[in-house]
Amino acid sequence: MLNITDKKVEEAIVPLLRLGFRPFFLLGSLYAVIAIALWVWMFQSGQPAALQVPALWWHVHEMLFGFAMAIVVGFVLTAVQNWTGINGTKHHRLALLVGLWLLPRFLLWTPTPLWITSSIEALFIAFAAFEVGTRVVKAKGWRNLFFVPLFVLAIFANFASYAAVKGMPPFPASAVWQAMLWWFTLLLSVMGSRVIPFFTARRFNFEKPQPIVWLDWLANLPLAGLFILSFFPMTFAELGQPLMIVSGAAHFVRVMRWKPWRTLSEPLVWSLHATYLCIPVSLLLRGLLDNPFASHNMLHLFAIGAIGGVILAMISRVTMGHTGRAIYQGPNMTIAFAAIVLAALVRSLGVAFDPANMMLWVNVSAGLWIVAFGLFIWYFGAMLMKPRADGHPG
Repeated sequence: MLNITDKKVEEAIVPLLRLGFRPFFLLGSLYAVIAIALWVWMFQSGQPAALQVPALWWHVHEMLFGFAMAIVVGFVLTAVQNWTGINGTKHHRLALLVGLWLLPRFLLWTPTPLWITSSIEALFIAFAAFEVGTRVVKAKGWRNLFFVPLFVLAIFANFASYAAVKGMPPFPASAVWQAMLWWFTLLLSVMGSRVIPFFTARRFNFEKPQPIVWLDWLANLPLAGLFILSFFPMTFAELGQPLMIVSGAAHFVRVMRWKPWRTLSEPLVWSLHATYLCIPVSLLLRGLLDNPFASHNMLHLFAIGAIGGVILAMISRVTMGHTGRAIYQGPNMTIAFAAIVLAALVRSLGVAFDPANMMLWVNVSAGLWIVAFGLFIWYFGAMLMKPRADGHPG
């Protein structure tokens, strides 16, 4: 049972700081819109004078460590309360975490030395890992402790990415970005396999398919290998594509076992299936395509469709549930979910097979992304800033 806080104490806390999903879902979604709008401007206009890092580095770093990491932290800080029965991070500690996330977003546009900015960013991830890890250890919920080493890996990758800006060893920025994309693939694979079949079976009233251990290993072990091989380009060139094909095929079989065809009547469920499906499709295309340019652009099928899409679907559902509302009686996000999937297809397939019109496809994809997250802010922003509708804490 959850050790509920005294209601008077809870009511003294600003609603936005009552649980991790509130500030991080709101700020992460706002930043998703701002960062993509800024990137399109930079892509067309060139390097801004105020930005202290290369524009392309900023784009990749901020989508991973800015936008996506904010949502991951907000989700995990909220979920750990359910996993352990121990109250989640809130109030002053949560405000400190938010501040540690916000600072680097601004400091990259100032003359602040990069070692300070990178240290603050590492402190943010480390603090989040501490908040999760202490609760998991206290509750002896060892199954969920895997988030801590994942966060530790992210800290090292973050430092390596900043070192690459200065031309310092050991790894180029491209290796770090590749590794972090595999980091997020593995995270989505583990979390998606837990929640998507459960949500689907519960909503449509059928028995949840039980995990097949060897299939899960076949899906995830190659992803761990790809993470490591990202730092060894010669070996990656030889083994990368076969590993992608194996993992992609295993993921595809796993998705089919979740019966996505039964979900078409419920946007909050089909969106999870459609966006998660971007993982096996992007893996298989990257593994099978001989064209390096086309294969490289399939990164965006994953980055936009899977990372952005699964995030959008999950934060819509989590916001409804954790603000005390009936999950399936909220705003209709069909347009937003369709927009994010279309954004992924346009940016990957459009650019890959019609590179002459790259700027057009980039602009269309960015517009669809902004529509998708703009609709989330429009529909759910007020919910995140107000007390729960049912009067409960959180």
